[in-house]
Amino acid sequence: MRPITFNPSRLTLPLRRAPRPLLLLGLLHHQPPRNSSIRTLTIISPYSTQADHHHHHQELKPSKLAGQQTENSKKTRENIYTIPNLLTSTRIILCPLLSYTIIHDHHLLSSGLLLYCALSDWLDGKLARMYPHKMASVLGTILDPAADKILMTTLVLSLSYKTLLPLPLTSIIIGRDLLLSLSAFYFRYQSLPTPKTFARFWDFSLPSAQVTPTQISKYNTFLQLSLVGLTTINPLIPLDTHTPILLLQWTVASTTIISGLSYVFSRNAIRYIR
Repeated sequence: MRPITFNPSRLTLPLRRAPRPLLLLGLLHHQPPRNSSIRTLTIISPYSTQADHHHHHQELKPSKLAGQQTENSKKTRENIYTIPNLLTSTRIILCPLLSYTIIHDHHLLSSGLLLYCALSDWLDGKLARMYPHKMASVLGTILDPAADKILMTTLVLSLSYKTLLPLPLTSIIIGRDLLLSLSAFYFRYQSLPTPKTFARFWDFSLPSAQVTPTQISKYNTFLQLSLVGLTTINPLIPLDTHTPILLLQWTVASTTIISGLSYVFSRNAIRYIR
């Protein structure tokens, strides 16, 4: 007589479905002793469905997502300690000294400081273009035009105080820069990822928006610097420069207004970083 074997897989259940095992019997995790070579023993009930297996694997996803979020948060930070940013910062630091030399008629020293500002502005832009992966930064796209605006404001106010620039032209230049500065604060707040705290607002290693100067704005910056530069060194020039300076003043007044409007109507001037 052949021996009778019992095969659970061939067991036919009645049409009425048997009650589902408890979860403790369906999925059992056993922690072995510390001196055991077995790390983890997992017993899954044959009654468990594919959805149960899917739920078991889904339990591991939150930790993976947390790791991905940590990596993404690290990627949003950038290196702001670069040579171009250092050169730009020196221009801002020298602005009070430049104003002092203009007001107290130290024409040679003020001309030398203005020459340094012009050369450093050219050098930091060249380095950022030559080494974009090491020297360029989103902070640089904000800090460089901000330094130009601070330098321009310092020169314009100082020269206007000495009555070397007309008051209407001073109002146009300062008014435009003030409106652009307020707009920059607004876009910074709008584009800053949550949580929007005071510390994170001033943490420029968290880039949120990138400002790209318009073409007319670049021309305007060059003309403004030419005007204030020529006006600053004018006492050292043994020639009559009244007519060229007057023509340059009218030109700068026009380009200043047009360049300010270009930021309003340009779609590529400000780009959000997500």
